Amino acid sequence: MTNLTRPAAKRGPRLSPVFLAGHLALDFLNARMRLKGELVDVFQSDADVLDWLKKAGIPAARPERGTAHDSLLDSARALREHIRTLVEKRKAGQRGDATLLNRFLSGAESHPRLVWGQPRALKVETVRRYHTNEAILGPVAEAAADLLANADFRFVKRCKDATCVLWFADGTRSHHRRWCSMQLCGNRHKVAAYRRRAHNGR
Repeated sequence: MTNLTRPAAKRGPRLSPVFLAGHLALDFLNARMRLKGELVDVFQSDADVLDWLKKAGIPAARPERGTAHDSLLDSARALREHIRTLVEKRKAGQRGDATLLNRFLSGAESHPRLVWGQPRALKVETVRRYHTNEAILGPVAEAAADLLANADFRFVKRCKDATCVLWFADGTRSHHRRWCSMQLCGNRHKVAAYRRRAHNGR
């Protein structure tokens, strides 16, 4: 598995993932965040990755015994940092190397299935196999590919807080969203701005 080139996030108490980005691939990036000035990683074990997938609405199980060459944790971290690099390059208008992402896409092992319920109720479901790390993380890889190919990157943004590393897709009508969330960063900046105005008004 490709080694990560970014500094490892600090290990600490188990963290709950945040889902505020408006896109699955960006929520996946946000499983690494800054907390009290330190980079921390939601993914500290295979179980954490499976928990994130479950909370993201992706059914998954551990890979079958003897089929995975790397831990699910290592695979998830490698995929996440690869997607982060591709998003940053796409945002900067540069070309990236999608080799690793394409490897996960080729290992996704999914196929459509037509499901006929009531006589007039037809739908197509995606059937997946979850026997390898690539297959388990396939839906994330597919979401990342969709983001990179189809999203309007004018509205794919990083939080304006200089210390925050969270990304989001700005789906507001005015496209003026600045913060990952008001609760995490926006309110803090509003309070700081208010205090500056109060101090300067003395």
